[in-house]
Amino acid sequence: MTVTKPTRTPARPFFSSGPCAKPPGWEASKLQTECLGRSHRAKIGKSRLQLAIDLMRDVLQVPDTHRIGIVPGSDTGAVEMAMWSLLGARGTTMLAWESFGEGWVTDANKQLKLNATVLNAAYGELPDLSTVNWADDVVFTWNGTTSGARVPNGDWIADDREGLSICDATSAVFAYDMPWDKLDVVTFSWQKVLGGEGAHGVLILGPRAVERLESYTPAWPLPKLFRLMSKGKLSEGIFKGETINTPSMLAVEDVIFALEWAKSVGGLEGLMARSNANARALNLIVESRSWLDHLAVDPATRSTTSVCLTVEGADADFIKKFAGLLEAEHAAYDIASYRDAPPGLRIWCGATVDTADIEALGPWLDWAWDEMKSA
Repeated sequence: MTVTKPTRTPARPFFSSGPCAKPPGWEASKLQTECLGRSHRAKIGKSRLQLAIDLMRDVLQVPDTHRIGIVPGSDTGAVEMAMWSLLGARGTTMLAWESFGEGWVTDANKQLKLNATVLNAAYGELPDLSTVNWADDVVFTWNGTTSGARVPNGDWIADDREGLSICDATSAVFAYDMPWDKLDVVTFSWQKVLGGEGAHGVLILGPRAVERLESYTPAWPLPKLFRLMSKGKLSEGIFKGETINTPSMLAVEDVIFALEWAKSVGGLEGLMARSNANARALNLIVESRSWLDHLAVDPATRSTTSVCLTVEGADADFIKKFAGLLEAEHAAYDIASYRDAPPGLRIWCGATVDTADIEALGPWLDWAWDEMKSA
């Protein structure tokens, strides 16, 4: 039976996993512009950078024990800064179950030559977290953006750990309740769950990470962009809006808008509720279609943000054409799986997406499936 083309498209068909959908109601004209064209080191520039940091602390409920800094290079820059500045003082364990985690393994073993222990798992799965050696520094991704698999919680992180827990949380913050007492380093980019603009990363350091920085000097040289220390002490200015390099103040104003929107929908609890509602709506779509399934089979370790799906019998070419049909109809943008992941669909369900748009997507998936099978 031929599937009729739906008449209603999602109002905002932005399902990309980064950069992600802007917050509902966003318009460029709503951004403040007083600091544009001014130095980021002028009083107004530093005050807006500090406001962004303060809003992130408020919404994420980051304790005062942890410092928050805006750094260059998106989440990648923040992770690299942490790895190059902190690792090498003791053994290192790397956890990888998707492409970005594998990238951190490459940096640890091929660039820094740490001979790290590597715990791998296939896309959609997790390694055995109970086997992690917490005498080591441990680097892991909370939420696998390209695999749709995430750690279930922070219970597996040892309270009495000797090493540091270094967490790439770019698709997790603002969508999960992060256990800050378990996390010594957290990195993310606001272009994910907040729908901000790219190029800027955020680095959050707990007291154990600061202690490491002030007591350990890596054996390798550090580029200027990675330097967190000055004269043997932490460069505190980085965590007070004095960025290492020149930031885009337009991007800063954009994320301030997103953070103020986040507060308006109930802060962290409101953001988690929106993301969970989106994931539930998408799961209903998946469960009612025999040709769709989750790449991450276990619901306890399935992402509620970057939801990765398998499509029956699909290869990369099929998925490219499938996603192209939907983009041409303005029904869904950028939903093909990541280039290194198994062929499938990846649909962002973070808080800046409206549940009604997820629900409207279902009939379009049916239409595209029928078009492809009938071709």
